[in-house]
Amino acid sequence: MSLSSYLSPTRLLEGYLRRCLKAAGLTSQTLAIDSETTIHFWGPPPQIDDDRPVMLLLHGFGPSSMWQWRRQIQAFSPSTFRLYSPDLVFFGDSTTSSTNRSELFQAECMAKLMEKIGIRKFNVVGTSYGGFVAYHMAKMWPEKVEKVVIASSGINMRKCDGESLLQRSNCECIEKVMLPSTATELRTLMALASSWRLIRMFPDALWNDIISNLYQKNRKEKIELLKGVTFGRNENLNIDPLSQEVLIVWGDKDQIFPVKMAYELKEILGDKTKLEIIDNTSHVPQIECAQEFNKIVLRFFKGSLQL
Repeated sequence: MSLSSYLSPTRLLEGYLRRCLKAAGLTSQTLAIDSETTIHFWGPPPQIDDDRPVMLLLHGFGPSSMWQWRRQIQAFSPSTFRLYSPDLVFFGDSTTSSTNRSELFQAECMAKLMEKIGIRKFNVVGTSYGGFVAYHMAKMWPEKVEKVVIASSGINMRKCDGESLLQRSNCECIEKVMLPSTATELRTLMALASSWRLIRMFPDALWNDIISNLYQKNRKEKIELLKGVTFGRNENLNIDPLSQEVLIVWGDKDQIFPVKMAYELKEILGDKTKLEIIDNTSHVPQIECAQEFNKIVLRFFKGSLQL
């Protein structure tokens, strides 16, 4: 059973999210960054004089950026940061004719976007898959990326971590976990990614509506993105310390990337790395515990500034 577009709760909520982002001073924009790739993003209208620090928000694997960063956009814009919240390639309305599917390619696209907009220096905040992209951006362009926030992102994952995730989800392949196509699969993902128990009781019609509106577009390409991830291909770590100040934020109940990975990641990324654990929170702390997440991030960027 599926809901018509007129009755779709997902479509209604999407309209609300768009109004929230517009009220925060952002506009929906699309920009061709090269001959192959077009990026959709939410950002402030182009202005000549704007001396606010720039924050680039990179979303995780799942719905487009506005679904994952709404509470941060409302809290950080317009007075504190000049915010840019793009859809990564093959999410939302961002597309490419390139055959490259790695998160390194996503990082290159985001760097091209910033350059195209005319931004020379920026801070980057990435959650989960977006954290993979944020790490590569910080590593490849240390002269451009100032501070880095990595949330719930197992860039230190090994092959065994991926195998453990499949065991916890009782799925045979990663696309069954991260790209659900049935109500049962989406319930499984929500059980892993969220500590909110009540949402697992939603009826199948609602889950199917979410799948139809948020998970079906570019499904083939998204499967290729999952297979193109460079982290976790073997038991060796292929990450290095970063030169920037880094904040790691993690939920203590994360079942996608267990919290033990956060402590290991802190040691790997170097002396300039801070770690904040949010209690009773799972894989999406920016949504589940937005107020605490925002306070932690603002302390990192602005010292004693209070929300």
